[in-house]
Order: sequence, then structure tokens, then C-alpha cells
Amino acid sequence: MNGVARGRVLVTGAAGVMGAHLVQRLLESGWAVRGLILPGDPARAHLEALGCEVQEGDVSIPSTLARICDDVDLVYHLAAVIISHDPNVFRRVNRDGTGYLVARAAAARVRHFVYVSSASVTYARATPYAESKLAAEKSVREEHSFEHTIVRPTLAYDENGGLELTMFLRYLQRFPIVPFIGSGEAMKRPVWAHDIATGLLSLASNPRSHGKTYNFSGAEAISMLDFARLLLAHHGASKPFVHLPVPLCSAGATLMGALMTRPPLTHSAIAGIIHDADLDPTDAMRDLGYRPLGVHEGFQKCFPITPPEHVPMGGARHSARPIGGPQ
Repeated sequence: MNGVARGRVLVTGAAGVMGAHLVQRLLESGWAVRGLILPGDPARAHLEALGCEVQEGDVSIPSTLARICDDVDLVYHLAAVIISHDPNVFRRVNRDGTGYLVARAAAARVRHFVYVSSASVTYARATPYAESKLAAEKSVREEHSFEHTIVRPTLAYDENGGLELTMFLRYLQRFPIVPFIGSGEAMKRPVWAHDIATGLLSLASNPRSHGKTYNFSGAEAISMLDFARLLLAHHGASKPFVHLPVPLCSAGATLMGALMTRPPLTHSAIAGIIHDADLDPTDAMRDLGYRPLGVHEGFQKCFPITPPEHVPMGGARHSARPIGGPQ
């Protein structure tokens, strides 16, 4: 660890996949770190063992944030709800919670506010989750008492999986023949959580990032169908797929939503499968020295198979395309 403290930083969502990686990297770089976690989160002991000051609270409850930004130079706001059957939860936590934290940061004279948004804000048709993240981006941009940077990660994974990836893997493993929504042509850029943490760390004390929005995505674009095959291969499986028409799936999601409180198929889940999230990280590479791994190399680090197997590419837009721009 650096012997000279560089300042105090707040990380919300410190118990999450990205948050935990970031806290450790910041501490190793000499920052004093305050982590915000939900009350009773079992990750508290681990964070405290690293040397992180832990405060329990909920961004959607302003009274729990009273002194959260005191003596803080830099805020990384990662806390968010990603999966919920109730759209009001997205608005309460992602939109309103960000607004509350922005107000606290402004009152405490925080110098730099980094907001971790989502690739879903670029979807052609916004989901309730994406709408809440877009609204949060707006509240960050419109507060002029501090500098801001907005980051849009794509699908994150690490050796423990990651929430969205783990849910997708469980779905793929459930069936001998996998029902797949649509053609699988949508292009994604899965990103290793360690690369996101490195990119976030590069924003600290970096005026070049002020006022910017960066895509923190992986080094390869891969079709959703090929991604599913690759994920199965790294977990010891190979399965046939049957493609379901998107209109049929959408009708099913509407019917289930009307009849069930927790439907197994939602319009948000469909959007995540059929929309591109092929975000170009060139600006982050140029400004920040961001150098992400491609998904094939990243999966080999996280879920190694020996020897590495070639996974056939399928689909009309099949390819694992490397990024353009500087290398």
C-alpha cells in the first residue's frame, strides 16, 4: 500500500462484484476508503479486514446518508438495483437514491462524483431499469458544484460469476435443449470486473475525465448466441438451441406480467437478449489507458478449461470482433 494517504473516497455498493474489486484497488493505491453497504450485509467483515471504513445505509433512505460524504474528496456511486419485478424499485433506488446522494455530495463539497451507469441506457427501447439509470445520469450531470464522470459498463463477470451472468448461466444449464429468445444476433461486449475496477481507479485524481462519459466494455464484440455457447463450454457443456420468435416471447411476458407477481419471463429480460450493447471503449483507452481483455481471454482466466477449446461461432452476425482504435 502507498504510505501517503491520497484522500478519502466513498464507494457505494461496496459489497458488490465491482465495488469489492474497486475498494481493494483504492486501498492498495493509498486512498482512505469509506464503503456504503446495506444494513446487515455479510460482506462487512471482509471489507473491514481490508482496512475499509464501513457505513451501513440505503441510498433510497436519505436519513441513512446524513454524514456519508463528510470529508470525502471523491465519490464512486455503484449502488443500484439491477433485477426487480417492480419498476418502482428502480425509480426509488436508482433514480431517487442517486438524487439523494448527489445532494449529500454537493452539500459536503465533494470534488469529483463518478457515476456507474449501464450499457442498457443505449437500448433502442428503454426498459424501466434503463430509464432509472438515464434519470440518474441526468441528476449527476445537472449538479454543477462538483466535477463528474459517468461510466457505462457492459455485462460484467469475474471468477464468482456476477449477478446477470450467473442468472443467464443457470437458465442455460436448466434445459437439455435451450429455448433462446430471438436469433441471438445481438452483439455484446462482456467485460472482466477487474478491468472495470482498473478503469474506475484511473479516474481518481484525473482531470481529463471530468465531464466525460466512458464505455467500460470488453475488447471483443460477440453475438449473444456465441456468448451463450462460450459460457456453456467453460462450464463443461454443449447444448442445442431452439429459437423462439420475439413477438411470441413478448406476448408471453405481457400475459405472465398480468397474471403473476414474479413472472419467469419479462420484457426487461427480453430486451437484454435482443438489444445490442456493443459499446466502443476507444475514448476510455485514449484518455485513461483502459486496456480490457476480450471475453475469450477473460473467461479462460475466470473459468479455465484445459486445453482451451475452440467454440464454434454461429449466427448471421457471428464474430468475436476486436475493438478498433488505439491498442
